[in-house]
Amino acid sequence: MSRTPLTRALLDEQRAALGLPPHAGGEEPAELRRAAFDTALTAYDTGAEPSRPVVKGAVRFLLDRLAEFAPGRSVEVRVPPYAAVQCIDGPHHTRGTPPNVVEMDAATWIALATGRLAWNDALADGRVRASGSRADLSEHLPLTVLG
Repeated sequence: MSRTPLTRALLDEQRAALGLPPHAGGEEPAELRRAAFDTALTAYDTGAEPSRPVVKGAVRFLLDRLAEFAPGRSVEVRVPPYAAVQCIDGPHHTRGTPPNVVEMDAATWIALATGRLAWNDALADGRVRASGSRADLSEHLPLTVLG
């Protein structure tokens, strides 16, 4: 598996392929991830497949937002192979597999986080695997991503 990091050059290459202007922001990881999110949405909207570094940046941006809006360590949200975060206030774990786990692929996470897919639909379709009494993200989705 390629571990190519998200760089401005890779981001701008993907943006150019989608007819978007180059990234106008800085090169800090948070700024690149935000731009990767916007780029990934455009790619999905046009039927294109975003590059792995762009998807990873978008996933990380959205997971960071979830952790910001729902701080805590009672639920682990995993989007393999890209990233995972602990969030939501409540009892937390310190070792081994946590009791409350939510796992899905990147496209599902982006769709859920942006409100393009409803939590219950994702569960019913098997696109989300959730275990544990606290592993329900519905009250935290969709995320507010601007600001």
